[in-house]
Amino acid sequence: MDKPLKLITKLPSERDQNFLVTDDSGQQFVRKIANRLESRSFLEAQNAVMDYLAERVPFCQRVIGDIEEVEGHFVRLVTYLPGVPLAEIKPHTPGLLHDLGQKLGQLSRALADFDHPATHRDFYWDLANGNRVINEYAPLIDDASLRELVLKCRFQPATELRRSVIHGDANDYNVLVDPESMTVSGLIDFGDMVYSYTVGDLAIALAYVVLGEGDPRDVIVGFTSEFALLDVEREALWPLVRLRLAMSVCLAVHQQRQQPENEYLGISQRAIKKTLPRIFTDD
Repeated sequence: MDKPLKLITKLPSERDQNFLVTDDSGQQFVRKIANRLESRSFLEAQNAVMDYLAERVPFCQRVIGDIEEVEGHFVRLVTYLPGVPLAEIKPHTPGLLHDLGQKLGQLSRALADFDHPATHRDFYWDLANGNRVINEYAPLIDDASLRELVLKCRFQPATELRRSVIHGDANDYNVLVDPESMTVSGLIDFGDMVYSYTVGDLAIALAYVVLGEGDPRDVIVGFTSEFALLDVEREALWPLVRLRLAMSVCLAVHQQRQQPENEYLGISQRAIKKTLPRIFTDD
């Protein structure tokens, strides 16, 4: 990080501090200041996956330089990807959703051969931990009808699902869109990366697509054109979508009690409360 950088603006984040910066030539980067609880080994895993994907997909960030330690925080520099968050694009056209599915399928195909010891972790956003998260935090939900529905979203696959390293958080603020071509221009933030259900990235993306009232079938068709799903993964897909939304409700309630000033933590909650009852009976 030997280039002179100028702080531009703070970017939203759940755990880290992210800043958009520029150098004297006008190039833009993201300076990531990790949460003090983040281990160096997991940050090294994030750097490793970005280096690995740099040769395989064109829509993920690239690492610039090494990890530095500044005042007790690990600091990194990564490339800045231009684009508008999918959450701010209305409507979600069939073509855009199909392209989203294709990009996620390409990512899943690439990650099938990637591994790192630090991704084998006990992580609260891991879909494989969904039932435990609901059991622990659903009692904190004040709305009795929502709490009952969240409890019904617990899910245990009848057959063991494939596992691999996944991005883990393809939500509509981590997916960037080129508004001119209406195609996905970037997928950012590997902070939720975990060794988990291979179909998890698709399920998580679909959870946010249904919140935006897009047609999930467009995403699925795009995804399977690049990466085939097993029959057991197709059967588990919709229950995993519901599980992700239920986990989001539970973890938001828990985190908002700890950080009431962090508006980012509640950004999807109103839409989830509206959508979850609507999709619960959908298969």
